[in-house]
Amino acid sequence: MTYKSIFKGRLEFGNSRSYDKVLKMYQHRVENYYKSDVLLNEEEIFDESSYSMIVPRHITQGSKKSWKNTMSLVEYVAQFAVSGNFGGWMTEEGKILHHGIVEPKSERVAVQAFLKGRDLSEAKGKETEAMESLTKAITKFERHAQAYERRGHVNFILKNYEDALSDFTKSIDFSSASPEAYYGRAIVKLAIDEKDLESAIEDFTMAVKTSIPLQSIYWVARRKKGMCLVELGNHEDAVKEFKFFSNRKFKPDNPNFNWRRSVFFHYGKSLLALGQLEEAVKAFEASLNLQEGNDNIPDCDKLYFRAVSLHKAGKRGYRKNFEEAIKSGSKAASKYLTDLKK
Repeated sequence: MTYKSIFKGRLEFGNSRSYDKVLKMYQHRVENYYKSDVLLNEEEIFDESSYSMIVPRHITQGSKKSWKNTMSLVEYVAQFAVSGNFGGWMTEEGKILHHGIVEPKSERVAVQAFLKGRDLSEAKGKETEAMESLTKAITKFERHAQAYERRGHVNFILKNYEDALSDFTKSIDFSSASPEAYYGRAIVKLAIDEKDLESAIEDFTMAVKTSIPLQSIYWVARRKKGMCLVELGNHEDAVKEFKFFSNRKFKPDNPNFNWRRSVFFHYGKSLLALGQLEEAVKAFEASLNLQEGNDNIPDCDKLYFRAVSLHKAGKRGYRKNFEEAIKSGSKAASKYLTDLKK
């Protein structure tokens, strides 16, 4: 039986000597260990000009054994890499059956410095130590895209926005298929005093293009892009982003799970702006019905906009909804009803 298999990633070997060694070992293991039962073709993934193994995105059909062989082979060559990461997914009808992430974990200084810096980058109060370790990784291997991305993240936390932009851009220069770097750069562009919404949208778009729907960052970027489009008044394109997001079923442990309520609310407002009233009502109802959520949007606002959508759509029950909104503290609902009576 065959399954849909998806592979994506990049491994850097640093120099011609390591690259040539890895290529020969790859060829040997394909022929002698796996009897050519792998799902990646060496001629399509090895790049001598950058001494790397590059798989922007490869989708194919294969057996469970073929998928496991491929991931095992990548794990083997990753021990000789100085930077990068590689992901593999085996799916059936959209359900993930197997998933693996491979990255270098050797004792090389650049590898260990990056791993230490990455861990520290997520620890509050450890920003200085994180910067030191990530800079050390970059010093040892100047094309370390992941180290630049993590250092950009730390600079963002420290509000060193100019340095953060520089680091994220360098990460993209060295690895143009890195969704994390595009996402990070977009976030910085939204944080600066004169935020650049249009440029941020471009980076969120690239974050989506360089990731896959099985990755959380794909949906985070779509949500953020939708919010930027709303700020620009581009409700038509915002609706497209919110619709994709709202139709996705997220598990509770997915970081996007608690943003569904917020997305439904803003989805409803954009639909309302476009005159798609019945769909707007459904979106506001979905936002009200969800118990979990990171948004700080008062229920009175959701009730108010649902009532407005019902009224504009000519549906019954809008007065009751306005009254509910008023009881919840909506001054806008009170004014709306007063204006209706005039």
